[in-house]
Amino acid sequence: MKIALVSPYDFATYGGVNQHILHLKREFQKHGHRVSIIAPVSDSGVELNIPDFYGFGGVVPISLNGSVARLSFSLDLRWKIKLLMERERFDIVHLQEPLIPALPLMVLQYSRSINIGTFHAYAESSLGYFYARPVLQRFFNKLDGLIAVSEPAKEFASQYFDGEFHIIPNGVDVQAFSRHVAPVKELMDGRPNILFLGRFEEERKGFKYALKSLRWVKHFFPDIRLVVAGKGDPDKFWSRIQKYHIEDNVRFVGVISDEERPAYMRSCKLLIAPSTHGESQGIVLLEAMAAGLPVVAGNIPGYASVVTNGQEGFLVPPEDEHTLALAIVRLLSDEALRNQMGNAGRRKANDYSWPKIANQLLEFYSRVRREKMEEEAKISGRSKFVSMVLRKVKGA
Repeated sequence: MKIALVSPYDFATYGGVNQHILHLKREFQKHGHRVSIIAPVSDSGVELNIPDFYGFGGVVPISLNGSVARLSFSLDLRWKIKLLMERERFDIVHLQEPLIPALPLMVLQYSRSINIGTFHAYAESSLGYFYARPVLQRFFNKLDGLIAVSEPAKEFASQYFDGEFHIIPNGVDVQAFSRHVAPVKELMDGRPNILFLGRFEEERKGFKYALKSLRWVKHFFPDIRLVVAGKGDPDKFWSRIQKYHIEDNVRFVGVISDEERPAYMRSCKLLIAPSTHGESQGIVLLEAMAAGLPVVAGNIPGYASVVTNGQEGFLVPPEDEHTLALAIVRLLSDEALRNQMGNAGRRKANDYSWPKIANQLLEFYSRVRREKMEEEAKISGRSKFVSMVLRKVKGA
């Protein structure tokens, strides 16, 4: 099949949806399919080196679901997309977040292919969907197959758009995170390390609660070290760190690459993700589980769809630094429990391996394609029958 994978987000910027697309491209190609990527790309001089990549400029940062999304609002986007879709004639067009402006909407407008939409986001409500629903509905109606990455993502999208959503989750590179890698040398000084991985400036990530909990954990483990990896400005939190007297217990390492993530996980005893809302699944949890790390995460719907409390880790009430601290202390104090939860995490992560997710998607594509062909055949048959009847009436 000739497949187009469409992202609404700037492909020059790291993000979960774009990583999702790259993994799918690799897996689909292993099956012999020709796979193209259609996405915004900023004029940042980043060399992507991705075969069959169609990038569109005019990237603008927009506040979206507690984060900042970089979307394309190029003035010539419409006619460029029109020409691309007419020229390539894809068999399958798979759009991630298909109703986010503007690139996915333009693709849907001009696509004559089988259109599949995957909904990633989760929130309790969306003013954007609420007010734009009359306009977005006609684009939604062009989707032949509907996917949500989790039950919470399905419930969120279903509030505004009716349809039969199928759950096919985000995947994880099990092989990359389960292989043996050397730990980060400077972290191997005997101190117990715990890992926070993500955009720590975003309020929804709950980083301030990680810092609050650390002052309590320090009473039991004075040399505890919170390793913070991800995008953000540490200076914004320095006054809080000083207030809690944990200056020697927090280490910011900046943004780390995909290749470095397994090494940092190998260097830590557990991962904490105290997010308070807005997570549809939790890819970082799956990565930690694949690496054999127990997790302590906020008990929010997206995380609860991946982690079973007490099995692969602990789910704690959002914004509750005391319970967060207790869960951390419990795991740091019990190596056998850490190993037990780590092994359970590895087993569960295998269910989310990219080869398995890709196979589910290819089966879904084939089913939707077959159903659409059968429906078109029925419509064609009815049209022929009506034409035959009309001819007989005229001839009578």
